[in-house]
Amino acid sequence: MTQETVVRRSEPAPVAPPDPGRAVGLRVAGVDKVYPTRRGEVHALSGIDLDIGAGEFVSLVGRSGCGKTTLLRVLSGLLAPTRGTVEAGGRSAWVGGRRDDAVFAEFGLVFQEANLFPWFTVVDNVALPLKLRGVSRGDRRARAIELCATVGLTGFEDSYPRELSGGMRQRAAIARALACDPSVLLMDEPFGALDAMTRDRMNLELQQIHAVSGATVVFVTHSISEAVFLADRVVLLTPRPGRIRSITPVDLPRPRAAEVEATAGFGELVVALRRELDQED
Repeated sequence: MTQETVVRRSEPAPVAPPDPGRAVGLRVAGVDKVYPTRRGEVHALSGIDLDIGAGEFVSLVGRSGCGKTTLLRVLSGLLAPTRGTVEAGGRSAWVGGRRDDAVFAEFGLVFQEANLFPWFTVVDNVALPLKLRGVSRGDRRARAIELCATVGLTGFEDSYPRELSGGMRQRAAIARALACDPSVLLMDEPFGALDAMTRDRMNLELQQIHAVSGATVVFVTHSISEAVFLADRVVLLTPRPGRIRSITPVDLPRPRAAEVEATAGFGELVVALRRELDQED
């Protein structure tokens, strides 16, 4: 298996300011999600009210089964809320129980599994959303190569997924999600299957990508440390039915180097969130 190639640095590189006009804010009001089953209803989410600012990075944390992924799927348009409303950029995402596809046209999704097509090269996987939109072959390849550079895959554009490490496949999945310049990037434990060292490197890279893209990011994770390192705010959900227990601002300067995890301010935020989580037992 190919070893992951990364640029090693102790401090994040400076980045150009993002375009604030591209991102959109999200608003969730009174959202419930109930699943019908043969054994009765499962109440996954209850009374979710959450405003996410344009360009903000929000992490969702909580115990397994608390509804983090369900909330992300409601935000992405993959699931309809049973009750309540979802807005993106001030537009209602669901009208009369039907999804407004135009609202989600500029959303990017990244899941725990990279889900790359094994018969496509990296550059073809990354360019796929552009192909589906009718972009010419030359233009979509140029954009895909540019995105490969953004996520640290230069030199691997013509490799196949089987030739990449797990971290590199996730880089390709992130690049694919960025192909259409999304205004919103939704990520469901994208680094959960990676080893600790690769995960740390990916967190640094994701911070960089967020700064460059300017997209609004909602990030699901089981790791409180990861949530605090990446986010502007951390949203803690209660066990089922998922409700918002707390919203914690992360007032740590950006860009954040790995060394921030050794600071008192970072440690205090992590300890406070873990204490809240423990109170759910």
